[in-house]
Amino acid sequence: MAQSSPTPAPADLVVAGADLVVTMDDDRRELAGGWVACTGGFVTAVGSGNEAPPAAGRHLRADGCLVTPGLINTHHHIFQNLTRSYRPATSSSLFDWLTALYPRWALIDEEASYVSAWVGLAELAMGGCTTSSDHLYVHPADGGDLLAAEIEAARDLGVRFHPTRGSMSLSQKDGGLPPDSVVQDDDAILAASEDAVARHHDPSPGAMVRIALAPCSPFSVTPDLMRRTAELAERLDVRLHTHLAEDADEDAFCLETFGRRPVEHFEDCGWGSDRAWVAHAIYPNDAEVARLGAWGTGVAHCPSSNMMIGGGGIAPVTGYRAAGVPVGLGCDGSSSTDSASLWLESRAALLLARQRGGPTAFTARDALELGTRGSAACLGRQDELGVIAPGAVADLVAWKLDGPAFAGALTDPVEALLRCGPTRAHHTVIAGRSLVEDGELRATGLDDALARHRVAAARIQGLDA
Repeated sequence: MAQSSPTPAPADLVVAGADLVVTMDDDRRELAGGWVACTGGFVTAVGSGNEAPPAAGRHLRADGCLVTPGLINTHHHIFQNLTRSYRPATSSSLFDWLTALYPRWALIDEEASYVSAWVGLAELAMGGCTTSSDHLYVHPADGGDLLAAEIEAARDLGVRFHPTRGSMSLSQKDGGLPPDSVVQDDDAILAASEDAVARHHDPSPGAMVRIALAPCSPFSVTPDLMRRTAELAERLDVRLHTHLAEDADEDAFCLETFGRRPVEHFEDCGWGSDRAWVAHAIYPNDAEVARLGAWGTGVAHCPSSNMMIGGGGIAPVTGYRAAGVPVGLGCDGSSSTDSASLWLESRAALLLARQRGGPTAFTARDALELGTRGSAACLGRQDELGVIAPGAVADLVAWKLDGPAFAGALTDPVEALLRCGPTRAHHTVIAGRSLVEDGELRATGLDDALARHRVAAARIQGLDA
């Protein structure tokens, strides 16, 4: 007599009734009528429509939805939503854009950091993002503890967060780009970096907060700070992040200042390893692509930002992947792209790759892989993020595939997700808790956060007089 399957253990939450669950697991299973069971912040079981889900304390219906792993943002400057569409910088090259905005950002304090993070992370969650990094590189002398303020906002909201302790040390008087008001000396930066890891970094499985160290760019920090930061990250066993090969002006700056191209400078400073991931990387040559792949250094691809202020270049994403470079997605700072949406970045990545390589070069599944598994690899968490499988964190998104935007999209819901819409998630579940449900943010305090954000933004933009 055949034995019946054992009854699954009860779960905290079951998400059920999906048209399709795209697991992004090693077998790339796509489960019709699928469901996901979550307990203690982790996925405990996944099944298709012909398998019964376990009993659960709570059920979340996903009828008419495509369910995917939560999207992961590998590069952001959340504080920049305080200067969105700032008119003096809207039609500038990268260097001119930064020069216009540095004096504004010098006015950021803890309140501004908290409300910008709360609003920015809420916006990301509503667009299907469950984990976000942040590159906070501005630390004005009188601003207070900006990093702790944004971590507090992420915890209050319930978003998985990978903030980086960014830094700038090379001011205009030293041949760099930023003014003195937003730079610190190398010793102060390194001491603050070590303190941030000691206070906030959680290396345990399923961690909600992890810290990385992130000198800003070749034109805003000294080579010595780059080298010492790499040594500190090795000692503390945390990750490294910076901008690299973002703009043609960066090539010229590095050749004139250091006598080498940006990727050569990166290597000379001890950053050529799988501990690091970099933002943009638009302008490497073929040999440099191969070197990044050999090192295992990740790339945060930021397609919207690259189109907005990146000088016309298109990052060689398919070349990176062929070379073994982990490639994830980033939305970049809100005052460069003005919209923080990982759905939008996934769609833009699909379009740009096809613009560069032709219609067979990239698919919606490739783009989804960037925003999930590829991004998880950039953050060093490919064992538990970016996938729906037992043992992974319970971070997932349900996307509603109905209404006029999806009329006629009957054969491939994954392609439809990025070809047709939507721009926002129906449900966003983080660590087994729904932060967005039926398209609405479930956290309390949105109106208050927006009001406080408006006050802070007006002050920083000089509009409160």
